Amino acid sequence: MADALELDALWEDFHRVVNMTSAELADWLRVRDSGELTEPLPDDAGSPLGRHVLVILQKRRTDLTEDDLRAMRQVVETVTSQADLENEPRAEDAGLRHRLMTVGHDPLKP
Repeated sequence: MADALELDALWEDFHRVVNMTSAELADWLRVRDSGELTEPLPDDAGSPLGRHVLVILQKRRTDLTEDDLRAMRQVVETVTSQADLENEPRAEDAGLRHRLMTVGHDPLKP
């Protein structure tokens, strides 16, 4: 398990980049996976990482597992490498926005 300082930094980074609530993320994952003919069960909607973010958002820091920490690192890395957190996204960035939203980051959200 990570030491306390590393865990604190990761927790802060994760909650800084994941700016969607668990309800917003759950709704987005269901919308993203809905199709004309079929839809997955609500608990199966979205990517495995997106579903893991939902689980993490409902946990306390003291309840995190090693798998949770790996997923949190992956989310922070994904968002910080793909999103321009300093500048507002442009309309033509819809594909990027949707990819980031699958891990809980909406670049259009203040």
